[in-house]
This record gives sequence, structure tokens and C-alpha cells, in this order.
Amino acid sequence: MLTAFTQAFRTPDLRKKLLFTLGIIVVYRVGTHVPIPGVDYRVVQECVSQTSGSQGLFGLVNLFSGGALLQITIFALGILPYITASIILQLLTVVIPRLEALKKEGQAGTAKITQYTRYLTVALAILQGTGLVATARSGALFSGCSAASSIVPDRSIFITVLMVITITAGTAVVMWLGELITDRGIGNGMSILMFISIAATFPSALWAIKKQGTLAGGWIEFGAVILVGLVMVGLVVFVEQAQRRIPVQYAKRMIGRRSYGGTSTYIPLKVNQAGVIPVIFASSLLYIPALIAQFSGGNSSWKTWIEQNLTKGDHPIYISLYFLLIVFFAFFYVSISFNPDEVADNMKQYGGFVPGIRAGRPTAQYLSYVLTRITWPGSLYLGVIALVPTIALVGFGATNNFPFGGTSILIIVGVGLETVRQIESQLQQRHYEGFLR
Repeated sequence: MLTAFTQAFRTPDLRKKLLFTLGIIVVYRVGTHVPIPGVDYRVVQECVSQTSGSQGLFGLVNLFSGGALLQITIFALGILPYITASIILQLLTVVIPRLEALKKEGQAGTAKITQYTRYLTVALAILQGTGLVATARSGALFSGCSAASSIVPDRSIFITVLMVITITAGTAVVMWLGELITDRGIGNGMSILMFISIAATFPSALWAIKKQGTLAGGWIEFGAVILVGLVMVGLVVFVEQAQRRIPVQYAKRMIGRRSYGGTSTYIPLKVNQAGVIPVIFASSLLYIPALIAQFSGGNSSWKTWIEQNLTKGDHPIYISLYFLLIVFFAFFYVSISFNPDEVADNMKQYGGFVPGIRAGRPTAQYLSYVLTRITWPGSLYLGVIALVPTIALVGFGATNNFPFGGTSILIIVGVGLETVRQIESQLQQRHYEGFLR
């Protein structure tokens, strides 16, 4: 990997792309420290130092914003509205025929869906920004801080609207920065910004573990966490790279005087076909009851039950529901993102077949069978990885900011592997040596 980066900086074109990407990253990180108007920054810093951060959905958004949410800055929502909009559009593509037709139109249809994603991102930013401002005004953003209710001193309509507009504009700028990286930099811009947001929280979380440690000044706990992180990264890399290759043989076809086909290839089916999306879905769904209970008045029995069972990450009911939801959403997302019938029809149309399997419906049934078999270990792997922070809390008494959580490790490893893969492919294009020298 280091060799690939060294060779990339020696290539002028790739060097410009890498430096441009680094410049956008610097702009993004600066924006995560610029507070929005109407917020008492001194009180925010006081509450951040007194509490370990909000739990639930606030913790998830804070992870994807690189800590900007709890600082209430212009990039407070980070890249999460765009991620949510992309997932929603991807799900609607299966349901709405118009979106499915656009997806099949190629580049023009993809550009149209991207435009819809931008509009939905802005709409979600307005909705989430309004919720963030309301939460900050009520003091619920920092439940353990006595001065949390005075974070927004001015409660006028003008200041409230100005804060929502600023947060929405900041989300639009983050989306624009990500698209700039995609067009003129290296890798997928949104994924790179997500990678940077999560990686930015690691140093402070690791140092907090060292300060709270008791053995040898905290260095033993610090080293143990680093060792656990390296083992988890190795495990995630191994599983993320694992795939089942379905062999495909194409028959020869005579078109005019030329012969086409007769080649052998394969269909790669990844063990973790769904990526990190099931973890995000499960987390978001579990936080909805907690949010409803938080903003509802009174002390009803259902509110008490939710607060006792669904707001504590180490509660057995919460752990069980979290694990089952991850497994369910893994199968659900794989079922809508990979269509065995469509793949089998395309293979049959071009004269392809799986050796030993008849073309058409038997091929679709075989692909569905194999996909179900490999999705089971993939979904169980996702559930175990996502529960690592909970296991650390219960078994080792770690802090709530345990850095090597399942979501963060999955995203960092996935984005890192994809970025290095793109750099290596571009290096091969520029240093390819043919038969003639």
C-alpha cells in the first residue's frame, strides 16, 4: 500500500489528484470547527468536557460528522443526510418503476437519480437540522450537563431559522466537496469524507482510554485496545475480501465471419454483500423509540419500558434486537440489490451458463441458493462486529467512546481498500508495458 502511494506521488497527474483531495479534506476539517450563529460556544465546550457525548442517534450522527454534531458547527450533520438519501433512493428504485427505468438508462438515468438524491439530501438536512436545533434548545443534546439549556441564549424565530439555514447550507457544501473529490480527486468523495470523519475521532478516543487507565499509567489498556483494533481490522479485511466465485461459460457465436464468446469468467458473490448498510439501518430503527420517548411528556408505562430496555446498549433486550435486526436487514438489502432472475436472464441472452446448471430459471434458483448460503455467515459476522463496543463495555468496562466499533471499522477498512484499489488501477494504466518495448 505504501509503495502504491509513493509511486502515485511520483506521477504528476496522480499527484495533482492526491493533493487536491488532501486540500478538500483540510477544508472539510476546518468547517467541522466553525460554530453556527446563535450558539454560545463557551457553553458547548463546557458541556462537551462534562459529558461523554449523547447516546443513541446523536452518537451515530456525531460519528459520521467527525465530532462536529456535539460541537454544533456548520458541518454538524456531516455526510449522514446524503447517505440516508442515497439509501432511500436505492430502496425506492425497487418499488417505483420510473426510478427502475432511469437506472437502466445508463449514464443519463444515473445523473437524474443523482439529482434526485441531492434534492432529498437538502430536504433531510432541513428536517434533521430543525431537530438538532430543537434538541440543543431543550438541553437534551447534553443530558449530563447542567448548562445545556443555555446553549442557545436567543430563542427568537429569526435566530432559529438562521441556525437551520446554516446547518442545511453546511450539508450542501459537504455534498459539493464530496462530488469535487469524485470528479477531480481520488476515490469516491462521499466515502472519503466519511472515512476522514470517523478517523478524526480515533486520537481523542484512544487518549481518553489511556487517561482513564490504571495499569502502568494507562499504557497497558492503551496497548490492549490497539491490539484489539489490529485484530479486528485483520478480520474485517479477510471477510470483506472473501467471495464465492460462480463460474460462467459463454458459448461461441458466429456473427458474420467472426466468432464471439467461448470465454470463461465468474460472478463474484461477496460474503458481506450488504456492507455496512444493515448496521446503519438497525441502529437507526432502534433509536426511533428512544427518541419518541425522550420528547414525549409524562411517565407512562411504555415510556418507562423503552427507557429501561432500549436506551442502554448493554441491556440483553437491546443487544438481542440489535443483532436480529442486523441479520434481517442484511438479507433484506441483499435481496433488493442482487436479482438472481435478472442475472440469469442476462446470462441466457448472451449465451452464458453455469457449468452443470441449465440456463434460465434453474440458474436463477442456483444463484439464489448460493447467495442465501453465503449471506448467513456474512450477516452473523456483521452482528458480531457491531456488538464489539457493547462487549467491551460489559466485559472490560470500556468507555462509551470505544474507538474500534463495528460501524467505524467496517467503513474505514472498506473505504481504505477501495481507495488503494483505485490508486493501483490508475498506476497500472499509466505504467502499463505492452509486448513491444
